[in-house]
Parts: sequence; C-alpha cells; structure tokens
Amino acid sequence: MSTAKPIGVVAKTAIPGGSINQAYRATLADGRTVFYKTHREPKPGMYAAEAAGLAWLQAARSSLVIPQVIAFDESMLALAWLELGSKRPDFGQLGRGLAELHLAGAPTFGLDAPNYLATIPQDNTPRATWPELYIEQRLRPITPRSLFRELDRLRARPDVFGPPEPPARLHGDLWWGNVAALVDGTPVIFDPAVYGGHREIDLAMLGMFGDLPDRMISAYEELAPLADGWRARIPLHQLYPLAAHAAMFGGGYVRQYAASLAQITGNI
Repeated sequence: MSTAKPIGVVAKTAIPGGSINQAYRATLADGRTVFYKTHREPKPGMYAAEAAGLAWLQAARSSLVIPQVIAFDESMLALAWLELGSKRPDFGQLGRGLAELHLAGAPTFGLDAPNYLATIPQDNTPRATWPELYIEQRLRPITPRSLFRELDRLRARPDVFGPPEPPARLHGDLWWGNVAALVDGTPVIFDPAVYGGHREIDLAMLGMFGDLPDRMISAYEELAPLADGWRARIPLHQLYPLAAHAAMFGGGYVRQYAASLAQITGNI
C-alpha cells in the first residue's frame, strides 16, 4: 500500500454514482490515470482507513480484484484505474472469490484499528464472540435508545446467530454498488469497511438491495459450505446496514429498522 503523499492531478472528469464521495477519473502529472475520490468534509483518517482495508483484502490473495492504492491523505484517495465492463460479474467467480476471502480469516472479531462504514465510525475493539461485536459495536451505537430493550433481548439469545464460527475476513459493506466486473467478467470489489466478523453479514448485505444468485451461492459453498439456517438469518444480519441507512438518511429507513428489529426479537 502506498503511504500518504501528495500527487499532482492535472485533469479530472466527474464520475456519477457515488452517494458519499465525489468521484473522478483523473490524470496525474506523470501520465497515469487514476480513480480519485474526495469528500467536502471527510472524517479524520477516513481515507487512510479505507486504504488499509483494501490492503487487508489484498493480503487474502483471493481471486477477486481489489483496486491498488496509489496515494491518500486526509482529503482524498487515489486508486489505480480499472477498466470495468457494463455487465454484472461472473457469479461463479464471485462466489468462489468471496469464499476465499472469508476463509483467509481474521485474528479476532473486530480489527486492530477503527474505521468507517461510509461516514459512520466503526469501533473494532476485539470481542470474544460475534454477537457481542455485532450488538454492542455495530447496532447499539447507531440505534435510538428507545430500541435498546430490543437489543438487550437479542444479546441474551446468542443462539439465534447460528453455530459459532471463527471470524471471517469481511469486506464489510458488500452491497451490489460496491461490486463490479472487468470487461472479461472478473469480479471487482471496492469501498470496504473491513473487520473480522461473521461471513453471513457480507451475504446479507448483498441480498439487501439485490438478489443472491444461485450460481454465486453454489460456487461459494463448494469451498465454504454455509451453516444450516443461514437464509433465515439474513434479516438478522441486515439489521446493521438498515441501522446505518437510518442513521445517515433517516426517513423510512428508521421505521424499517425498528420494524425489522421488533420482528426478529418478537420471534425469540
């Protein structure tokens, strides 16, 4: 991973699609083309954390393509430019690559440093179990106090999270907007919010704003079979992205999060 250093941008063209950052195709003084993103009011260390997360994903040596960091500082992140295709990725390759990433594992539930989900701070202080991390360091910090009793009920039932598993190496913000493909269909993932956690949350995020293709799941399970009942636990692991959307955008997401949490805890 490159260290923080200035780069000379001689030209840039805006790229549509981002809801958090402003993104550009930029040309550097040395002639390289990069993907360049910035924010009007970036959180402290936001781009350094993202650069570290990309490096952590690359260290898994999965078959997924992870963009190479060129440079970053407090106000921007520059990545090597990738020529993306217009079609969705090869789902078989995506499933296998995601399984490889998860199987690379993590030392603990959490991470050795804090980071962000979009602009929401993530406390990654290591925890002994996944339910502890998920409830206390993902859900509770962005949940209205009026719903804390529901979180307490969930905390008292760690069995609803399924059989205990070792921490997986998570992308952490794996919705379809953060998945693309090269022109040959090779899957690319970007914009991570990494930590060690339960692998089902990456799948749940993919299923929140899109489908979970059968070909992807079957390829995933060839390398890393999923525990019984994983589909029934999708709503549980979608609580975090729902809570994050409620915190960032308000509106209907607040009601949706409260209703989903009530439904889950009402059945335990």
